Amino acid sequence: MKNKTILFAMLLLVATACMQGTETTTTVSETGTTQSSTTTVSATIPEVDTAATAEATRDAADAAKDAAYKTGTAMETAGKAIQEKTKTD
Repeated sequence: MKNKTILFAMLLLVATACMQGTETTTTVSETGTTQSSTTTVSATIPEVDTAATAEATRDAADAAKDAAYKTGTAMETAGKAIQEKTKTD
């Protein structure tokens, strides 16, 4: 769940960082003179908390190691059980 939250936050950060818009205004006077102005609006990019990112990376690595260990243990236990049931004397 924590990994999904971090992924969502990172995607939101990228989406926000890519937002930029341009506004153009053109006015025409009574004499026929035109004047235009262009304004570019862009979103500010929030600062990334590198300490929290590093901690989340360590947590994910620890979870992967735990899962691999538990999977190996379960396979070993299952293998022993199969050997016991198929043992021929």
